[in-house]
Amino acid sequence: MKKETIERIRRFTTDRDWDQFHSPANLAKSISIEANELLECFQWSDTDYDLAHVKEELADVIVYCQDMLDKLGLDVDEIVNDKMTKNEAKYPVEKAKGSAAKYDSL
Repeated sequence: MKKETIERIRRFTTDRDWDQFHSPANLAKSISIEANELLECFQWSDTDYDLAHVKEELADVIVYCQDMLDKLGLDVDEIVNDKMTKNEAKYPVEKAKGSAAKYDSL
């Protein structure tokens, strides 16, 4: 995410004095709630959905994720790259390519 976007999210929270409500537990709940609202966009059809609504719900998930990164003092690049290293080990290309199987079933 661009630095300007991250700063805008932070300013939004700060200007409203909402950091007091942003415990890790509350942020995790909010991420889950918004992710379920995103899922609701696809409730009755995998192909017939309102893209504008999907974008709004996806943005809500991303904003709360950035809030949680800030609350926990985490760097998004670091944690994503750490996880990708683990994923690459669990799902080697030669075993996982073209398969939707879980790593313990490859």
